[in-house]
Amino acid sequence: MEAAKINYKSIYYPPGGILLWILILLELITFGVALIVLAISSKENPEAFLQSSAHLNATYGAINTIFLLTSGFFMASSVHQFKQQNLKKASFYVNLTMLGGVLFLTLKTIEYSEKIIDGLTLGYDTFFNFYWLLTGFHVIHVLVGLVILLFMQRSLKKKTAVTEDVEASAAFWHMCDLIWLLLFPVLYLVF
Repeated sequence: MEAAKINYKSIYYPPGGILLWILILLELITFGVALIVLAISSKENPEAFLQSSAHLNATYGAINTIFLLTSGFFMASSVHQFKQQNLKKASFYVNLTMLGGVLFLTLKTIEYSEKIIDGLTLGYDTFFNFYWLLTGFHVIHVLVGLVILLFMQRSLKKKTAVTEDVEASAAFWHMCDLIWLLLFPVLYLVF
């Protein structure tokens, strides 16, 4: 009698694979350290940081938070539908996830345009150096996430998607959500 093969998940095999989670941890550390340096820098000239942060539109930041959190919900729904072997619904939810990412980038582009028109560019002051570098780096992550989701969508349509790839795509997208949840309150609300 042959024993049934049991697939045990362990810490070495989290959803998406251990290497992806090492990358996510490194990204979170990078953003975390940058936010700590931002906080330390703000102590040198708190009044200048307050004046500069007053130029940010917290409504834009809040709406973008809603876009990303909603897209994160749709990403989780996509993974759930994939595991239920409902590829059509999984594909639908990936489309909604990507829509959330595109809406985020659209509003961020509007915000960036306003800052450029007002002369609040990289080099304007220390606060805006942090703002541009942190949000710009996050935008790059969202763009990469959208490319990953496009490939995932393609594999769903071809019915070649595998659980590890779907979970890895979701983990990367949720990392983008988490990074924004760190950036939004610090940049838009704290100062």
